[in-house]
Amino acid sequence: MIFIFLATVFPENVIAQDADRNKPADKPLFNDPVYDGAADPAVIWNREEKKWFMFYTNRRANVPGLNGVTWVHGTRIGIAESSNGGSTWIYRDTCDIRYRTGKYTHWAPEVIEHKGLYHMYLTFVPGVFTDWNHPRYIIHLTSNNLINWDFQSKLELSSDRCIDACVFHLPDGTWRMYYNNEADGKSIYYADSPDLYKWTDGGKKVIGDQGGEGPVVFFWKEKAWMAVDNWKGLGIYYSDDFVSWNRQGKNILQEPGTGEDDQVIGQHPDVVVSGDRAFIFYFTHFGQALGKRGTGDFSSSRRSCIQVAELEYEDGQIICNRDKPVFINLKPSF
Repeated sequence: MIFIFLATVFPENVIAQDADRNKPADKPLFNDPVYDGAADPAVIWNREEKKWFMFYTNRRANVPGLNGVTWVHGTRIGIAESSNGGSTWIYRDTCDIRYRTGKYTHWAPEVIEHKGLYHMYLTFVPGVFTDWNHPRYIIHLTSNNLINWDFQSKLELSSDRCIDACVFHLPDGTWRMYYNNEADGKSIYYADSPDLYKWTDGGKKVIGDQGGEGPVVFFWKEKAWMAVDNWKGLGIYYSDDFVSWNRQGKNILQEPGTGEDDQVIGQHPDVVVSGDRAFIFYFTHFGQALGKRGTGDFSSSRRSCIQVAELEYEDGQIICNRDKPVFINLKPSF
């Protein structure tokens, strides 16, 4: 009788919950409306606004006349938001990063929340360049609203070309940052912190069997996992101690999908674990699909978008069928 009463009194709530649960994610999930170059997503719950925020690198894919790799420089971090658990996203703004040194470039945001404060670990390039041969480093910022970010420090890591931070809360209560050391064949290194502010880097390499970038570490199915962009899909590693990482046999998102703008490899991901499910957000250079390459100095091959797929666990390994519809309704973990 209690169930019948609740369903009768609150039918709209029940219907709304079912609709959210059964709504498939957009495909592609998100395109940046300004430069059409969204990449390197990082997804987090905005506690105050009760929305999901997606931070992303923006590239100037639709700007003509840019030489070399200038088109991947000179932009700020974009923000998209979702009010329905991650199935649809709209453009919100760019981040107000309160750290500027003349011309600059922002890449690969890592955003976490701890004790009511948001932390960003951002790849900062001190200029706008035509090639890759320039320093880049990681800075730490904090925010109360996920929009305005105050500078805390520049991290001293293993080289002057460190990018793509991923910060994970270890079981012992300390924090570990995994990042890409480009000066060592784009290997994955780590640094440790007791409080998210003071970082100690002992030049410790954890993955170097293949070059890669954009590491993301997550705990799922009673195991620690790391996904790394190897530019031929995503390498998947697992670990029992967060130091020694073993590669599983097969990459995911290596074979092109069939969905709209998903017919190329998946790149530089983020993973959100929601209950017993895990969703991988990644980007595609969809114009690089066979038969779709453009011509000229700002060809369609520069354009990129964000996609999402659900991870599955089978015979001790992670698999991913990107062609399955993704029914998603993310729940915050607190």
